[in-house]
Amino acid sequence: AEYQVGTGRRILPLSIVFVGMITLKNLCLKLVEVSFYNVARSLTIVFNVFFSYVMLGIPSSMNTILCLAVVIVGFLIGGKGEINFSLIGTIAGVCSSLFVSLNSIYTKKMLPVVDDNHWRLTFYNNVNACFLFLPLMFYFEAAIITEHSAKLASGLFWSAMTLAGFFGFSIGIVTVLQIKATSPLTHNISGTAKAALQSLMAFAIWGNPVTVMGVVGIFTVLGGSLLYTVVKMNENAAFRVPAPPP
Repeated sequence: AEYQVGTGRRILPLSIVFVGMITLKNLCLKLVEVSFYNVARSLTIVFNVFFSYVMLGIPSSMNTILCLAVVIVGFLIGGKGEINFSLIGTIAGVCSSLFVSLNSIYTKKMLPVVDDNHWRLTFYNNVNACFLFLPLMFYFEAAIITEHSAKLASGLFWSAMTLAGFFGFSIGIVTVLQIKATSPLTHNISGTAKAALQSLMAFAIWGNPVTVMGVVGIFTVLGGSLLYTVVKMNENAAFRVPAPPP
């Protein structure tokens, strides 16, 4: 594929959001328990509704706002019930939710730039991101990379990196396909439901400490997300119903 500078420059806002999303997600996961990681990032739907109104002019009903209130309450309960609470990790999770929402919206907006070709969009976004990550790696990780430079020649290291890169690329493709076929809203709904399930699995797989408030927070977030899905489905169905003839 040929990289055209003009097109790459137009895709750059999406790439900046993408880099911020990946960076903050990893920082959040580094600082908080796996079980709390997805609760810390559960405000994606809230930010999505906010930016849909601010950037796209799409209003929300009172029922939608009530569902978002349930999600926010679940986030607060989950934070209160977290034993190994990290303020910086939680802030990173909230900021990550913000960037995830912006990533969905910008993906939808940037698809026409590449003639709705999700492969071209992924190509331009990944190339831009590679260059954007370099100064961040140099500034934050230069000492660590220098200290462990011997591992750069390890076959195991590059095998793990290649596997991680493959899965990361696959997730990017699936994300673009889902947003292209549905909407940023549907993408974030499915992501939030998946996140809640992952939090429950973390208790069993990683042995994270379980608290009543922590579990209640997870189920509250999941419940708010499901209610939100039902409300939006009903609203969209009502909107598509044709008016009766006069």
